Amino acid sequence: MPMRQGPVIFSEIEPYAGIKKAIEMGSGAVLDEVKDSNLKGRGGAGFPTGLKWSFAVIAEAERKFVVCNADEGEPGTFKDKVLLEEYPGLIFEGMAIAGFAVGADCGFLYLRGEYRSMVPMLEKKLSEMRTGGALGKKIMGADGFDFDIEIRLGSGAYVCGEETALIESLEGNRGEPRNRPPFPVNTGFLGYPTAVNNVETMTAVPHIIAKGPGWFKTFGTEGSSGSKLLSVSGDCEKPGVYEVPFGITVKEILKMTGAAGARAVQVGGASGCCVPKKEFGRKISFEDLSTGGSVMIFGRERNMLDAAENFLRFFDEESCGQCTPCREGVPVLLEGVRTLKRGECTKGYLDDLLSLAESMQCASKCGLGQSAPNALVSIINGFKGDYKLSKKIKEERAFHG
Repeated sequence: MPMRQGPVIFSEIEPYAGIKKAIEMGSGAVLDEVKDSNLKGRGGAGFPTGLKWSFAVIAEAERKFVVCNADEGEPGTFKDKVLLEEYPGLIFEGMAIAGFAVGADCGFLYLRGEYRSMVPMLEKKLSEMRTGGALGKKIMGADGFDFDIEIRLGSGAYVCGEETALIESLEGNRGEPRNRPPFPVNTGFLGYPTAVNNVETMTAVPHIIAKGPGWFKTFGTEGSSGSKLLSVSGDCEKPGVYEVPFGITVKEILKMTGAAGARAVQVGGASGCCVPKKEFGRKISFEDLSTGGSVMIFGRERNMLDAAENFLRFFDEESCGQCTPCREGVPVLLEGVRTLKRGECTKGYLDDLLSLAESMQCASKCGLGQSAPNALVSIINGFKGDYKLSKKIKEERAFHG
């Protein structure tokens, strides 16, 4: 699988350089550096990492925790798998620095259940780091810097990628999102303040501390500092994992991966946005096309309604069923796209589908229900040539609720 070496995550760094620099600086300065870097969560939401950590710092509690979200379940995303296999030490180092900054002594790597085969390798790396003084008591000889990491396996639920559902799973409960507020940085694992960050976010932290926030901000855009790992798949000559600076256009990604004949690109996985050819000038960034990392390329022969149906089938299986907009809305959208494919959908019914999608985006409890309609809405609006509406008023279908 091709892997393009990039400017940040894949750049050279000495082992434990970030930890050593963090100890020299002190926890307050580490927090300031992460804030100054403008590092935003690489899982897709884009919340400022330094701000999240600062909330955990000011929360008063006997204990605090750090969690690395390695529950990579978004369709079309596999870049965290590469990091776990090739750079586990950097991930654990980032977690240790996070623990140092927020005052936590324990961290959890919440690993996707399907990645179970990685556990022996990851445990070996943890053991090496303990032996080398990078984990455990008095890390690198620093008094008061005690931090260790435990691996916990997920159980295959897509919804556990949402941080509160992940914490429920960590506690041994069914993976269901919690009401927010309170947020995990105030009331997280076992009720204690908990900072949850994505694998890619944790991997960036040692680079930022060792090389400085100024260096980090030389890459990307004003609102999106640094780089992004992309998992590129679909109708292209060179699928794989690529590290690119924020601000790269969809067109540039297609050229880089040999996908000159693309008619559409799904950015952000099943929960993301489907970009038509006329919008290939849009940029990967938090200001424009935000993504957790998935880039799916669709060639000229693809019917985009087939893609929409496939995504909605996935959400129909993965919804936890806790809230009504998601539980009841996804099956209706799924039937709606099938009605479109049969050519039986009227203008009124289509308007109702779009209205339902808007309600789901506003009223669903977590990101699953809020983002489930995204692909369908963007495909309906961007690929009108892939479907025809029925003109038979007597066959008008509508739903109310």
